[in-house]
Amino acid sequence: MTEPQESIIELRGATKRFDGRTVIDRLDLAVMPGETIVIMGSSGCGKSTTLRMMIGDYLPEEGSVRIFGQDLTTLDEAAMNALRKRFGILFQSGALFNSMTVADNIALPLREHAELDENVIHIVVKMKLELVGLRDFEHLMPAQLSGGMKKRVGLARAVSLDPEILFYDEPTAGLDPIATGVTDTLIRDLSKKLGVTSVVVTHDMASAFRIADRMAMLYRGELIALGTPDEIRASSDPRVKQFVEGLADGPIPLRQSSKDYAADLLGQV
Repeated sequence: MTEPQESIIELRGATKRFDGRTVIDRLDLAVMPGETIVIMGSSGCGKSTTLRMMIGDYLPEEGSVRIFGQDLTTLDEAAMNALRKRFGILFQSGALFNSMTVADNIALPLREHAELDENVIHIVVKMKLELVGLRDFEHLMPAQLSGGMKKRVGLARAVSLDPEILFYDEPTAGLDPIATGVTDTLIRDLSKKLGVTSVVVTHDMASAFRIADRMAMLYRGELIALGTPDEIRASSDPRVKQFVEGLADGPIPLRQSSKDYAADLLGQV
């Protein structure tokens, strides 16, 4: 009999507030080894905050966030830095250093965290660029790249230390349909080739359904749906249906303010 897998990331009752406003409310979510999970929801729902709690940028006021069995709220800076070497992050913009070549951007984590000879680093850089289909572009500067190419270089840098987990923050934002398709294919291929666990934050539904093993939808800081793409498509929750189908009318309002409009205009709130 196969033993059940333990989660590689686990949030239990995780709550995050900013200036007294609850952004994440008692969130329970487990991410299993090797899966690609998409965290989705409308703007302001808390999905980016959830990702930042997972990578240790934010700590919950209540509850816990565990990665590899370690509770992030108990780690000192040295232990947190050691843990971060085990995962990679693709930021929304690619976050490349404009003063560095493509090769130097990818080599940076290797030079900072791995005791490798420069000849070895050069080989590793070529290998990572080959993974994202850009091996001939190592001498270019970021300003010479398209938006989609910058994201692919950012992905090559994110996998430079052979991470066990990859975090993606809106990986297809601002990309044309072809570049989006290329990025989605890369996410799936890297998950299979490298055996990594992938956590993807996005509101791009076409992309989400292409890459996800499971999908988690947040609304006002709460987890309202969790399941396979087929289960999410079949959800009877009107909030899930509205978001997935991109409907203008439904329970998710366009306006997010809780203040009375007239009173706000008159300075009475």
